[in-house]
Amino acid sequence: MFTITPTKNTISDINGFFCDGISAGLKPNNALDMGFIYSDTLCEVEAIFTSNKFQAAPLKHYQKYPNDFKTNFVLINSKNANAMTGEDGINDVDEILNSIKQKHSNITNPIMSSTGVIGVPIPKDTIIKASQKFDLTTKNATNLSHAIMTTDAYSKSCFYKVKLQDGNIFKIGAVAKGAGMINPNLATMLCFICTDASIPKEDMKELLQENTKTTFNAISVDGDTSTNDTVLLLSNKKSNTYDKEAFKEALRLVMDDMAMLMVADGEGATKVAAFEVKGAKDDNEAEIIAKALSNSLLVKTALFGQDPNWGRIASTIGASGAMCDEMSLTITFGNVLVYNKGEVLFTQEIEDKASKVLACDKFKIICDLGLASGSFTAYGCDLGYKYVEINADYRT
Repeated sequence: MFTITPTKNTISDINGFFCDGISAGLKPNNALDMGFIYSDTLCEVEAIFTSNKFQAAPLKHYQKYPNDFKTNFVLINSKNANAMTGEDGINDVDEILNSIKQKHSNITNPIMSSTGVIGVPIPKDTIIKASQKFDLTTKNATNLSHAIMTTDAYSKSCFYKVKLQDGNIFKIGAVAKGAGMINPNLATMLCFICTDASIPKEDMKELLQENTKTTFNAISVDGDTSTNDTVLLLSNKKSNTYDKEAFKEALRLVMDDMAMLMVADGEGATKVAAFEVKGAKDDNEAEIIAKALSNSLLVKTALFGQDPNWGRIASTIGASGAMCDEMSLTITFGNVLVYNKGEVLFTQEIEDKASKVLACDKFKIICDLGLASGSFTAYGCDLGYKYVEINADYRT
């Protein structure tokens, strides 16, 4: 048995972890734009990266380390992705991190993570100069969470305290960013998870991959997958405490919190929809359909207009390539059944009730294929005018 309690603490409240965010001059008006995470002891580290074939330079730099390497420092910058910058981009990461190691001799195997505009050389001199201001004794996760934001409307963080049956406690928390270029198979997102749990290296990889499937890989804002997507798990093991089932659930909660905050913060989004698909041939086909629904621009724009256009739902299911039959399909908005196994129930009264469901900040659309027991839930948001406005002038 174990108990998992959410608190208002941050990753800086985990023993041995330090962090901060500063202004390097990458953003205008002295806004926070660069930060770090530091542990006073070495951490086991595991990461999951984007499925985009054009991975950014910081990801390629990370993968140059041996599989069993340990680290105690992560440098994070916004405004510039350092992606599509070739070998020069990787060399720039090397130069930046080496300069930080020269300033702080206790830093080992540092990692860099970047987010921002693709295809522009990173301003390494600016970053090197600013990094000299880092104070590794600082504990300010609020500054860090703001520094890594790009088009995010708000910062994203969470924290959990886990108490095992024997009374021992470990802690786990995260900071993240993400609002646009969000698509299943991660998202244009950075997520940094810190813990003092004494988790074995092999469990870190297993549990990260398992929980990613139903969290970060189940969300969509706009159907685009970035070059920089990163989920990083750091454990300094200072609690000397671990239970696999407890950690698995706590990690799931952390990743789910961050994923749901990203969907809710989808650029210009006003609502979050859960697309629950059940009764599919198998779980894989249910996932195909659910993600097709969460990615569909026609579905997203209908949600924005609070239009319960169930025909768009049905059309997307039929176009997904998964097995389906209109004579066994049901479609429900919240608890309002609009289509039932070949029978259209869409009277004016039903439409009005369904519209009220879509007027809510959060709701569920349930599609039961009536074929077998496969199921999967994907999450998406609406798509409106603000999304176009934000992305039409993103670089300026």
